[in-house]
Amino acid sequence: MEHIVSLKDIVVNFDGEQILNHINLDIKDKEFVTLLGPSGCGKTTTLRIIGGFLEPDSGVITFEGKKINGLPAYKRNVNTVFQRYALFPHLNVYENIAFGLHVKKLPEREIRKRVGEMLDLVNLRGYEKRNISRLSGGQQQRVAIARALVNRPKVLLLDEPLGALDLKLRKEMQIELKRIQQSLEITFIYVTHDQEEALTMSDTVVVMNQGNIQQIGTPVDIYNEPENAFVADFIGESNIIPGIMLKDCLVEISGREFVCVDKGFGNNTPVDVVIRPEDITLVPTEDAKLSGVVTSVTFKGVHYEMVVEAYDYQWLIQSTRSAELGSAVGISFGPDDIHIMHKMKG
Repeated sequence: MEHIVSLKDIVVNFDGEQILNHINLDIKDKEFVTLLGPSGCGKTTTLRIIGGFLEPDSGVITFEGKKINGLPAYKRNVNTVFQRYALFPHLNVYENIAFGLHVKKLPEREIRKRVGEMLDLVNLRGYEKRNISRLSGGQQQRVAIARALVNRPKVLLLDEPLGALDLKLRKEMQIELKRIQQSLEITFIYVTHDQEEALTMSDTVVVMNQGNIQQIGTPVDIYNEPENAFVADFIGESNIIPGIMLKDCLVEISGREFVCVDKGFGNNTPVDVVIRPEDITLVPTEDAKLSGVVTSVTFKGVHYEMVVEAYDYQWLIQSTRSAELGSAVGISFGPDDIHIMHKMKG
């Protein structure tokens, strides 16, 4: 699969502050890529550089192997869907979708054909004459997507387009966006701070923080094999505990030795140990190397979320079975549940 977009050593500074710090990113054709990270991490800036709305201070942007630095947005085979949709309130659904085609002066027959295809794609057939103000938030978003796709771009950029929707509609639209992307077989580059959105829709997730790319991988890799404590903490919930890698496949946690599967950290090396809450089992204290007291129990619907205080650390544990508040419990996990990472400052 070829790279349709490549960013090489991209640097962006605003008012003396570095927003993007020499980032490198290759995006494959027909891929759903999500740029994920907290506010101010540089993900929207990265999207704007690809779209042509912002020029980097240094670095090279290529599209289908050709350098496009300096090429204005309207000359790039890229369209953008914004969080606020930017629809024309004085135009109906059909007119909004057809707007870009009229600007290009396409024949009316071709415009009708393309708009019809888009209405079918986003499930809005029959809404052609509906005023934009009479549409729900989800329907308005579908119009914005159809208007962006009707010009047949090679890449669609989406800047937190689900942010204004309620939770139920947001979940529905996650599935809908993935269906549309797979149906058209074009590249989607999606920006969000919501890790559930990223894990649900993406082929590839790019985790960013403070202008740097922290990790690139599939949703499964990002969740199961985080490369550092930031990724582990940002993608889902994690227990991140200081440990000492005694030797390959043996780590010390709170003065106890545990067999793990990680190698290559050296001997007696300080490390961060990541254990997901759902990978921990509560057992009788005599059956575990670590034990503590249950200080919190919260029912979450599909599971109980408990906090166990043990050895000056508060362990977050998720289980379908609840422990009694104030009870003494053992904490158990297997070698495959332990993920070792190099110590990360902060």
